[in-house]
Amino acid sequence: MLCVGAWLPAAAQPLRIGIYENEPKVFTDASGEAAGIFVDLTREMAEREGWTLEFVRCEWDACLRALQRGELDLLPDVAYSDRRARTLDFHRQPALLSWSQVYVREDTGLLSLFQLQEKRVAVLRNSVQHETFAKMADAFGVDVHLVPVADLAHVFELTARNEADAAIANHRYGLLHGPRYGLEATPIVFDPAQLYFATAKGRHADLLAAIDRWLVDWRQDDTSPYYDIVRRWEKPLRQPLVPVGFWWGLGGVIALMLLALAAAAWLRREVATKTRHLQESERKLATILDTVGACIFIKDRALRYVYANRQTQELFARPVEAIIGKGDEAFFDATTAEQLQASDRRVIEAGERVTSEDTNTTADNAEKRTYLAVKIPLRDTRGRIYGLCGIATDISERKRNEEAIYRLAYFDTLTGLPNRSLLMKQMSESLSTASETSIQGLIYIDLDDFKDLNDLHGHAVGDDLLRDVAQRLRTLMQSEEQLARLGGDEFAILLKGLSSKPDQARIEAERLAQRILAILKEAYRLGDFRHHGTCSIGVAMVEERGEDDAEELLKRAELAMYQAKRAGRNTIRFFDAEVRAAVAARIVMEADLRTALSEEQFRLVYQPQVDAEQRVIGAEALVRWDHPLQGEISPGEFIPVAESSGLILGLGRLVLSTACYQLAKWEKDASMAHLTLAVNVSTRQFRSVGFVDDLLTIIQETGAPRSRLKLELTETVLIEDLEEAAETITTLSRLGICVSLDDFGTGYSSLAYLKLLPLSQLKIDQSFVRDVLEDPAAAAIARSVVGLGKSLEVEVIAEGVETTAQLEFLSGIGCRLYQGYLFGRPTEVEALERLAGRLQGA
Repeated sequence: MLCVGAWLPAAAQPLRIGIYENEPKVFTDASGEAAGIFVDLTREMAEREGWTLEFVRCEWDACLRALQRGELDLLPDVAYSDRRARTLDFHRQPALLSWSQVYVREDTGLLSLFQLQEKRVAVLRNSVQHETFAKMADAFGVDVHLVPVADLAHVFELTARNEADAAIANHRYGLLHGPRYGLEATPIVFDPAQLYFATAKGRHADLLAAIDRWLVDWRQDDTSPYYDIVRRWEKPLRQPLVPVGFWWGLGGVIALMLLALAAAAWLRREVATKTRHLQESERKLATILDTVGACIFIKDRALRYVYANRQTQELFARPVEAIIGKGDEAFFDATTAEQLQASDRRVIEAGERVTSEDTNTTADNAEKRTYLAVKIPLRDTRGRIYGLCGIATDISERKRNEEAIYRLAYFDTLTGLPNRSLLMKQMSESLSTASETSIQGLIYIDLDDFKDLNDLHGHAVGDDLLRDVAQRLRTLMQSEEQLARLGGDEFAILLKGLSSKPDQARIEAERLAQRILAILKEAYRLGDFRHHGTCSIGVAMVEERGEDDAEELLKRAELAMYQAKRAGRNTIRFFDAEVRAAVAARIVMEADLRTALSEEQFRLVYQPQVDAEQRVIGAEALVRWDHPLQGEISPGEFIPVAESSGLILGLGRLVLSTACYQLAKWEKDASMAHLTLAVNVSTRQFRSVGFVDDLLTIIQETGAPRSRLKLELTETVLIEDLEEAAETITTLSRLGICVSLDDFGTGYSSLAYLKLLPLSQLKIDQSFVRDVLEDPAAAAIARSVVGLGKSLEVEVIAEGVETTAQLEFLSGIGCRLYQGYLFGRPTEVEALERLAGRLQGA
């Protein structure tokens, strides 16, 4: 026995580790020291954890028994199986991957499992290979005589001495020791396995947890000790310069020729039995393939169909007899056939696995459908490609739905232009890939007196004007300029091809802005009258190379537009010193915000949320700022500054803590204990490190009931990183904390991936609620959200309900929860409690 490592103060005894001979994974070297991949991994972990290691030599099955009796604490290189899991514990992250292979004496010519009929096969006693190979041979009707032995060296020795016809070992041991015993690998490969450290059942959970932590951490870093160890030990296992597959191919041909006559008699005896089994298997396989909802087909090297399942036959509207032997040109138009054959040739000629999304047109041009296709090469026993197998799933409906959702989320339904969300996405991408040869900028356009036109002539006339404006702006666009409608009567143009010289770039931007002023000043024919309108334009230029903040660029252009408004309208203003003064005001507000946080100048107000009977079921907590000099400041002014400065993290924690204290207080009042409390969580706060842990600390400190806390998130959280957001939302849901998706319907990602998120509630955005009685698109979106909520069994609440007519419409489409001025404005907690008590009593 050999001891290495440092003493672990928390443990009275060293960690006893079983060592058996399975080089290079675990073995005893020539000096009697424990060695191998698993041993080095253990030493690395022991050095970090402070373990003392004691290596105990034993044969494989003796090691297993000692582990189960508690005489060993840890056994490396153990393949997982359900049977072993009844008596052993394993960590979660596999330490190593391996597979088993059959080895024979050189020039034996073993190519198939069937050639082992009535042969002696040496195998490690009580190993996974022992059990798995026995089952595999039995399943194929091959009667083999297994010879179980104590260690792998003995397995190879028996085979080398002709006391066994074949040996079974893991591929690493075989590659390392096969040549020394005059043994070579066969094409018979089986039992891909995940290898672990194991302990006796229920004895060392903490040890396995520590192993898991190191393996997970190391396997994410290509420079970690894990990969250094594996590369060092597997370096001697490199394949020869001439691929083994070449010699097997060549040897296989010769062997088959020599064995053909000798095997003929045996084959005749076996063919009848195997044919019956094969025919039955083929019938079962055909039944399975015909019920799969995808086209499955096989082509030969000439790209002719040699198999087509029922779905493929239905696609081509022909029986299988009319498909076999034909190529794609018989079923698709020339362009489609050429594209399909090009991907087929990659599979046949290069041996690639090809995954593609194909839009196919039938030969008569009658129909186009989109398929997700996967094609793989088919190889014979010598590795030669004789055809390909393809699976094509019809995703046409999904593509149409995605396109419709994309247009709804990223394009303005009135003008057909990109909307604000798409513009911001395009701006971010453009700024991040800016060229050194040009300057970028943004033009912000706002129609003058548009509200007066709407009020005087109605929304229909206003819509006509907006469509006409969009069309006129389109005529001015160059290829590198991107036009969008931001909302209402506001438009924007992203400039990407301006001169690299700042003064010249400014001139070019102003020239386009002047053309916009001129073309939008021309008379409009709106129904039976002529309208003359103007616009105010703000222009912001990217001021420094590498500047990539799209939001900041948009803010600058908007600020410049407001300067144009104040200058009398129908004019142009660039973001300049005067506009910078407004930015300076934001800086002052940021400083005031820091003071406000330290001096607790913030308070919460509560807007009631009611059910169909107008009973108060909860409230939304909203933050208010009582500035000592300026009085109450609107959240619309200070929240954006808090977001951009990072102060939203401290403010958000303050709001959460205050809300949780209020929930805990209600918990002690029988008349209020049923109320839920919704709290808005900003994207930055939600994505901050340790958000969930911080929230749990607040809940624990305040004693708030988790089930009645509801976190409201905007769809921006999902758009920025859906995978991370889904993981956090799932964690919150498991902790019993409800998550509501606020402003639902204004983004894209949540519509496409909503089913992945364990949400408790969807909130119909107030912009839709406001227009449900006048705008068919808003009404349709509201209906869709309610329907989606029902299908996913998620609550739906409408915010911004201000009139009885809106309430009746929402009730009529199945929405049962509401929030808005119709039921109560945001108010102090005492007023909410009085309202809740009164409506509850009513």
